[in-house]
Amino acid sequence: MKNFITILTLLLILPITANGQTENIQYDEITSFSEGLAAVRVGNQWGFINEDAKLVIDFRDDLVWNQEADTSIPGVMGIRYPEFKNGRCMIQKLKVNNIPFYGFIDKTGKTVIQPEYLNITQFDQGNAIGIYVREIFQGKNEIKLDIVEYIFTEVVVNNDGEIIWPIAEREHALTAKRRYEIPELHAKLIAKDLLVFKTKDNKWETKKLNPNL
Repeated sequence: MKNFITILTLLLILPITANGQTENIQYDEITSFSEGLAAVRVGNQWGFINEDAKLVIDFRDDLVWNQEADTSIPGVMGIRYPEFKNGRCMIQKLKVNNIPFYGFIDKTGKTVIQPEYLNITQFDQGNAIGIYVREIFQGKNEIKLDIVEYIFTEVVVNNDGEIIWPIAEREHALTAKRRYEIPELHAKLIAKDLLVFKTKDNKWETKKLNPNL
């Protein structure tokens, strides 16, 4: 009987203690809620809490944020803090020459769009615009090192990571790390299926992504 009372007491106390620990965590920054989740920061790591203050995505260091971000700039440089848009939140991974490539996680924290973009917008109405990097293996050189060619294409990508429209190839997008700058996006979506993009002569053209609508 004594053991039963002890176990019952622990079962009654543990949920209260757990909730108390969740609510009493001290964060360096808490953002507004977006799609039911708010980003919380401790040091240089971010996680996400739900509306019950429960940490539902653990702290990680690959979420994209910039305290000095100009939020009027489309793409990576305009992201002030992590947030979910259309169920996707941007992550980054250092790859070629330690240059960051960008992808997305879903609300479980799973990577659903691999980091294969040099710059990309957040999702809006199911689509985003990014500069996709494709690697083409060319063989090995005389000292047995891989020779890889990189092709850069500005594209429209949907929420599932499928490229639904190649806008234009981009030249000289990737250079040495010491001279690297995130390439500027030349296109934008001004409606759900209406794309506008800048041409080589600095003019603007339009493209209906779904001409049947």
